[in-house]
Amino acid sequence: MNSFDDASDSGERWQSKFQRIAQRFLTLSILVLLLGTITSGTSENIHAQMLKLGAHLWDDYFILRGEEPIATCDPSPNIEARIAELALEHEAENDEFALLAEDFDEVAAKNSLMSQVLVCEKKHQDAAVYKQNLTDSVVWFRALEHSFADISLFAIAHQKATLILLLVLAAIVATAKNSHIAFRSEHTTLDHYVSQTAQALAYAGLGWSTYSFYQGSYASGTEVTHPELMIILMAGCATLVCINLFHWFNPSEHLEKQGSILRSILTIPIQTFMLLAAVFHFFVREEHFPGVAIYFTQIFQLTNLHLAIGLYIMGGMLLKETHLGARLFDVFKPWHLPPEMLAFVAIALMAFPTAYTGASGIIIIAMGAVVYQEMRRVGTRRQLALAVTAMTGSGVVLRPCLLVVGIAILNKEVVTDELFHWGFRVFLLSMVVFAVFAMITRKDPMKLTPFSEAFAPSVSRLGPLLPYLAILAGTLVFYGFALDTYLDEFSAPIVLPVLVAVVVIFERKFSRNFKDRNEELGASPTVTKAFGTAVDNSAIQIGALLMLMACSFTVGGIIERGGGVLMIPEAFSSIYAAMAFLVLFLVLIGMIMDPFGALILVTGTIAPVAYAQGIHPIHFWMTCLMAFELGYLSPPVSLNHLLTRQVVGDEEVELALQEGDTFYYRHERLLLPLMVMATTLLLVAFGPFFFM
Repeated sequence: MNSFDDASDSGERWQSKFQRIAQRFLTLSILVLLLGTITSGTSENIHAQMLKLGAHLWDDYFILRGEEPIATCDPSPNIEARIAELALEHEAENDEFALLAEDFDEVAAKNSLMSQVLVCEKKHQDAAVYKQNLTDSVVWFRALEHSFADISLFAIAHQKATLILLLVLAAIVATAKNSHIAFRSEHTTLDHYVSQTAQALAYAGLGWSTYSFYQGSYASGTEVTHPELMIILMAGCATLVCINLFHWFNPSEHLEKQGSILRSILTIPIQTFMLLAAVFHFFVREEHFPGVAIYFTQIFQLTNLHLAIGLYIMGGMLLKETHLGARLFDVFKPWHLPPEMLAFVAIALMAFPTAYTGASGIIIIAMGAVVYQEMRRVGTRRQLALAVTAMTGSGVVLRPCLLVVGIAILNKEVVTDELFHWGFRVFLLSMVVFAVFAMITRKDPMKLTPFSEAFAPSVSRLGPLLPYLAILAGTLVFYGFALDTYLDEFSAPIVLPVLVAVVVIFERKFSRNFKDRNEELGASPTVTKAFGTAVDNSAIQIGALLMLMACSFTVGGIIERGGGVLMIPEAFSSIYAAMAFLVLFLVLIGMIMDPFGALILVTGTIAPVAYAQGIHPIHFWMTCLMAFELGYLSPPVSLNHLLTRQVVGDEEVELALQEGDTFYYRHERLLLPLMVMATTLLLVAFGPFFFM
């Protein structure tokens, strides 16, 4: 018995050690991919600046940076003799083709020869300049400049491979830790077996579809430009299936023994439902086995965007390791704002980063934990804090949101300036609606600290924020002047993680008050540990979100190819009926699809119907964005609430469910966002008709 126990303990220790090594390898690989993306983006800017610097230091740098010019031509030919030769050649050709004979154009021949002489002289001049001015400093500078160019070109050529590796590796981490986005977590052994079985079947279906796609591409004779992408995806699916099988045979000892099959189904991750639906549709109904992989790989149509999502998440996880959020909320603490008013402030503050990420789900994953923990730290009830966290993505209509830019790119009927102009007004409307509902549903009387008592302490708390403002300004100035890069929707994924990383280093190396507040806020004490924790959390959240987004493309494929799944009438009895139908349709799409995938689907199928019914394009797209947001907050899916639970944790959600003395306060996290977004959507959708 003892020897058996010893062997068992030894096996468990080996297994645990192997898991730690595998986890470190995966997280390190994910970190390398993310840092490589940042490096490649920065290298492109550095290369452009080095070209400018080289041209400033050496007038002929654009000659010196290339290969040595080889000039073998004669810069001083005998023009007249050459013209005579060409005339003889022309006469000889005319003798062979007498019927097509043409007169020799001596003027044109001379002009052509003179042009060739000028080109030849330029080659000799460049060769002379190259020999005279090529110094060791030029050689060193040129080598450095070329290295940055090579990094950028390599990254561009391998963007899709970077994305599929990031997706697969992060999905492996999320699967290994049972951290995919689901309606509820596993509590019983039945939950465990149902969830792991469904995931294994879904990944097996995706792997088989990818293999069919791979084989079919070669069998059809079509040139496969990036076969490594499908190979990586097949290997990833096989690994995921193996992880699910391992979990299946090794359930946690903490799971309860009993369970309900209906509740167990809710533990199946959202993307698994999507994949299983796609497998059924394409395998059974259409018998088109490559279909799942074809639509899954549509994620590569927006490669830059999905890589940016990974960077935003890493920036958010790094921000979670700082005290910036705490210090920002400390400024409002002396006023003793009611929880509802503080919620208003939090949503307004989060609108700015949401505008850069382009989707509410991304900002919830990236910064939701910071918002929630700061709301709770100042005494906000759990239900309201969860509601605010789920609503932090209200800035999708603000400049410079990529989703709005995508609308303008795909729809020639609208331009970004008009969309952002009205988007800002829609955002203000949503904030007014939130303020009204927050005041109506507040629990405590509206009591604010007098201005004379709160103003001075509030201003004094701006002092600790000054170093952060200096870091922000310094980083942006460096990028602006040194790299000619300014913070916008394209540079933000590169700049923001670097900015937050500088904040992490500053706090742990130079901040005097960091140690005093470290225990209170629970941040990692050292730079290394902070980065390690952030990358570990990033790997999980990137895997969960990117896999969900990729699988949502397969749902789009079902809708696109399903024919009778969702029928859109060609005509309506009135413009009100048309808008009512479109609103319901758009909310439904928002429930089940990634916003960028939904944008492509809406552009091709729904927008033309709206235009044909006389709905102004700007009006339609503002309605569309609000409908998407309501869809993300609406049961039965409630994606933003699932993402909130993903970053906040099941324990906090369970504690919130035990709070509240009335029906509304027991379900405030669901009801408040629904009331706010539904009211805003109705005003945006039908309000303009009263002014027509």
